[in-house]
Amino acid sequence: MIGRRVISASAAGAAILLAGCAGQAARPPVAAPSARAPAATAAPAASHRAAPRPRPTPARLLWPAFAATVSGPLTLGDVPFSWRPGCPVPPGQLRAIRLPYAGFDGRAHTGEIIVNASVVHQVIEVFSLLYRARFPIATMEPVDAFGGSDPRSMAADNTSGFNCRYAVAAGPPQWSMHAYGLAIDVNTVQNPYVEAGVGVQPPAGAAYV
Repeated sequence: MIGRRVISASAAGAAILLAGCAGQAARPPVAAPSARAPAATAAPAASHRAAPRPRPTPARLLWPAFAATVSGPLTLGDVPFSWRPGCPVPPGQLRAIRLPYAGFDGRAHTGEIIVNASVVHQVIEVFSLLYRARFPIATMEPVDAFGGSDPRSMAADNTSGFNCRYAVAAGPPQWSMHAYGLAIDVNTVQNPYVEAGVGVQPPAGAAYV
């Protein structure tokens, strides 16, 4: 508004001067009203806001330290469905390992796997690396929890070792390495068995092929 007032006063003064020159009697010039200087206004005081407090971060889930326990030699009572007479190794040559593993839910779980006594230390070392890397495993139970049925264990996405069964291969029957406790299936749905002419086992594994 200050600017507008200055412009209006100057225009009025110029109009009065022109009118005096044109008239018969000279009139003393009328001084134009001086524009008032704008009143100085105090600058608003700078507000000092308190720095926002950092939000507390959610506590991370505490993972138990890796620790494995080994039991054995096993007996027939430990493998009532996965072992039978004629298997290439006796139950006494097998060991059960209880160990933690990372689940797909991002939490630590405890499972059990049965393997040959000769590879216990290697198996523990491998699963300790998987655990520290948070490699997810769906579930880990001996095949006996599924009545010794390999298809049922695979359908449950189970990680397992020993199972006295024949290899899935053409030709005459031959023992699988699982029958010796020297093979481990991990996440059988995400890592299914694929055979030409037979398909994907378990069927749910087709989504990962």
